[in-house]
Amino acid sequence: MIAYIEPYFLDNDAEAASAATAAGKSTDGVSESLNIQGEILCGGAAADIAGRDFGGMNCVKPLAVVRPVGPEDIAGAVKAALRSDKLTVAARGNGHSINGQAMAEGGLVVDMSTTAENHFEVGYLSGGDATAFVDVSGGALWEDVLKRCVSEYGLAPRSWTDYLGLTVGGTLSNAGVSGQAFRYGPQTSNVTELDVVTGNGDVVTCSEIENSELFFSVLGGLGQFGIITRARVLLQPAPDMVRWIRVVYTEFDEFTQDAEWLVSQKNESSFDYVEGFVFVNGADPVNGWPTVPLHPDHEFDPTRLPQSCGPVLYCLELGLHYRDSDSNSTIDKRVERLIGRLRFNEGLRFEVDLPYVDFLLRVKRSEEIAKENGTWETPHPWLNLFVSKRDIGDFNRTVFKELVKNGVNGPMLVYPLLRSRWDDRTSVVIPEEGEIFYIVALLRFVPPCAKVSSVEKMVAQNQEIVHWCVKNGIDYKLYLPHYKSQEEWIRHFGNRWSRFVDRKAMFDPMAILSPGQKIFNRSL
Repeated sequence: MIAYIEPYFLDNDAEAASAATAAGKSTDGVSESLNIQGEILCGGAAADIAGRDFGGMNCVKPLAVVRPVGPEDIAGAVKAALRSDKLTVAARGNGHSINGQAMAEGGLVVDMSTTAENHFEVGYLSGGDATAFVDVSGGALWEDVLKRCVSEYGLAPRSWTDYLGLTVGGTLSNAGVSGQAFRYGPQTSNVTELDVVTGNGDVVTCSEIENSELFFSVLGGLGQFGIITRARVLLQPAPDMVRWIRVVYTEFDEFTQDAEWLVSQKNESSFDYVEGFVFVNGADPVNGWPTVPLHPDHEFDPTRLPQSCGPVLYCLELGLHYRDSDSNSTIDKRVERLIGRLRFNEGLRFEVDLPYVDFLLRVKRSEEIAKENGTWETPHPWLNLFVSKRDIGDFNRTVFKELVKNGVNGPMLVYPLLRSRWDDRTSVVIPEEGEIFYIVALLRFVPPCAKVSSVEKMVAQNQEIVHWCVKNGIDYKLYLPHYKSQEEWIRHFGNRWSRFVDRKAMFDPMAILSPGQKIFNRSL
């Protein structure tokens, strides 16, 4: 259809916006046309879809939401913005940004959910090993990719995020990290080809050997260089079951040394999933002991803890894949061979066996509970960082044991990753030193009855942590970064800033894309 949309509306009333849109008039006499097959929403309807995100701390009014049929519609939106003086374009997946990264105030937001079913085809790479892959839409949810790959083909992607209600294009524009990343790298290391709509309005297929500069720019590129419309994701045979294990530590050094040992082993000599988290040494049901057991019949026995332990404790979380045909004794031997090397507190070990798909969807139940108690809709002032192995001990002493010793009303993740599994040609930046670095995630949930001041205090504490890192020379990088000044972005990218700027000039010279990141200003 042909739709006319305006650079600005006088107000956000849906009826007034609809009338203005139909008339093709705007307050400054400028009108832009979009020749697309999909749907365009303006005014209140657009704000309802794209005016807020999961973070819940930003509220902006987009000019319109474009619900594309395919990449040509997305290219049409970008080209319309290029013809204007001020319009910008942001791709929105499932709306799980925290700080408005997928918003476009007064601009066009592309709702990628309408393209979710555009691609799904399993194939095999040419070559001796015949590695399987699946072509999926950038707007597809990872949980849907998982279910279909496993149920129809007995295959599954190799690398995941913890929460799978995220879009393929969204996680690939950041990195995509979970407990498999120590072995396979982030999700950005597990794709071989992309279709991308650039900031020039071009629809381009790219890979490591074809249009490679665009390929590596877009991966981890924070949406600055293009919108991913298709991704070729590597697959492997899906196991049937997972033995899910949690073991508790009182000493951070022992916790990190054991975790580092596990992620440094060869594939057959370690678990298939390694994560960890910090929790409060107390009975708090949200932050403390009750968060560790994996089954309602399991109980955390605090008498197993030494009296000398501090305000927080540490949990190593492990997963071992196996087949239905594997005997219980074989699985037990594999587990005990690895567990026997670890120095966790005896009597504080919890484990369950569950289907592989259920394991990967383990956060789904937490989502359901959060929706039931209202915390899914409240603000989420989350903080995600990568911290070098060199500095993780200092981070523990200052942040975990002092600043957040009473918890954050949500998970406090910390576990090691391996630099060698990350491709430095992508746009992702990680700490400068060492093979091992840690991901730290403070995933705060705000009670529905909390005052605005409570959220402000959480945000202030996040800022305090970042300022402490800067002041003390901590080798760190924000993951899912958000800054308010270009100076901060320059510090974030360090010696890769010039490459980032060059890529921007090549693929989005007018700075049309992802204005919510606040890295570049729209060029006239």
